Amino acid sequence: MSQVKNHTHAKDSTPEISTTDHDQKPHTHSHSKAVINRLSKAIGHLESVRKMVESGRDCSEVLIQLAAVKAAINNTGKIILQDHIENCIVSAVREGDDQAIEELNKAIDRFMK
Repeated sequence: MSQVKNHTHAKDSTPEISTTDHDQKPHTHSHSKAVINRLSKAIGHLESVRKMVESGRDCSEVLIQLAAVKAAINNTGKIILQDHIENCIVSAVREGDDQAIEELNKAIDRFMK
């Protein structure tokens, strides 16, 4: 169940990330619902970790749960990356949008840090 959506990236204070026409073109994201669900679960899990800290739970237990949250977020990032390559980048390559490849490389570099 793919939906066509206008693809925009949230702006942040990081100057290295720029938007291009690629960001403004409608295209398909096949995993949007899965990404939203995974992010919601990670947010809930992180809230549970906050409550663990507030209640004075053992540090090692908190660290284990933080590692689980981190893994969940990283796995969500992998899904977003896969979706971006399969949909956005394939489309950009067809249209000769070389800047999209450069932006993908920058995004991967930041994601891997």
